[in-house]
Amino acid sequence: MQRPEDHPAAPVGRTGVLLVNLGTPDAPTPGDVRRYLAEFLSDPRVVEIPPIAWKPILHGIILRTRPAKSAHAYAQVWTDKGSPLAAITAAQAEALQARMGEAVRVDWAMRYGNPSIPARLQAMKDEGCDRILVAPLYPQYSGATTASVMDKLGEGLKAMRWQPAIRTLPPYYDHPAHIDALEADLAAQIEALEFTPEVLLLSFHGMPERTLHLGDPYHCQCHKTARLLRERLAVRLAGLRVETSFQSRFGRAKWLEPATDAVLVELAKAGIRRIAVAAPGFSADCVETLEELALRGREDFFAAGGEAFATLACLNARPVGVDMLETLVRQELGGW
Repeated sequence: MQRPEDHPAAPVGRTGVLLVNLGTPDAPTPGDVRRYLAEFLSDPRVVEIPPIAWKPILHGIILRTRPAKSAHAYAQVWTDKGSPLAAITAAQAEALQARMGEAVRVDWAMRYGNPSIPARLQAMKDEGCDRILVAPLYPQYSGATTASVMDKLGEGLKAMRWQPAIRTLPPYYDHPAHIDALEADLAAQIEALEFTPEVLLLSFHGMPERTLHLGDPYHCQCHKTARLLRERLAVRLAGLRVETSFQSRFGRAKWLEPATDAVLVELAKAGIRRIAVAAPGFSADCVETLEELALRGREDFFAAGGEAFATLACLNARPVGVDMLETLVRQELGGW
């Protein structure tokens, strides 16, 4: 049967890869940060408190006080390309696109803020991608991150009449390509420092401790990444002490420990004078690494007696990081 002349174009046959990271405000202003935090902190995956109890706190206290403070933190790391996280994720997608060629369409989205997962999912489908690999760029699985991406993906699919076939990238906390990339990249950065660190602190994003007891594998997966990396670095950087901590505590609940800010102070008071900090749970530098670790962490360490401090960059869009992404993506696209 011949297609009618007035039949709308319906491109098909392409494969897509959608890289997804956490999110960012559109600008480092209290208003934009307030909108971002309202979406982020309204996610029941992020704050597991009944809405009837949480909403008055969120709207009556947090969204009245926190946006100005957070906007100041974002302003200290904002770039001419905008948010570091958004700029780096876009660069990762561009670099991966160059590796994958025309056969695969690579795009990116944010779980909170813009560009949204549903918007990019629809755009890729409109471009003919009827098979899409959604790749959350979280090495370690958490309900508050990976599962939340799946929730938003479901919302996007629910709104589509003609849905693409979907695959999702599993957590890659112990994938050989991930550990290889971290070892090579962190060792090279440490060897390029102007000082020799006594301690390498591996700082992962924190989660409320109750998530561990509820069965979330995040804590265990962070420690496995740290162990595998410690074993590798022991060969290349003999004598380097490697410690693990968790950052970004929020609220009054007990969080995973030890806390990064406390560890930095304790190490300095114990006589450690030279330290490097890395964040192997982050695929791209963001306000948590560039402001919380690099600025406030440095201040804490120096105030307690430290003398030399370096924050090591995440894998970002450097070749070693893109090599890893290409390996993971090609593995998951097998058969497509």
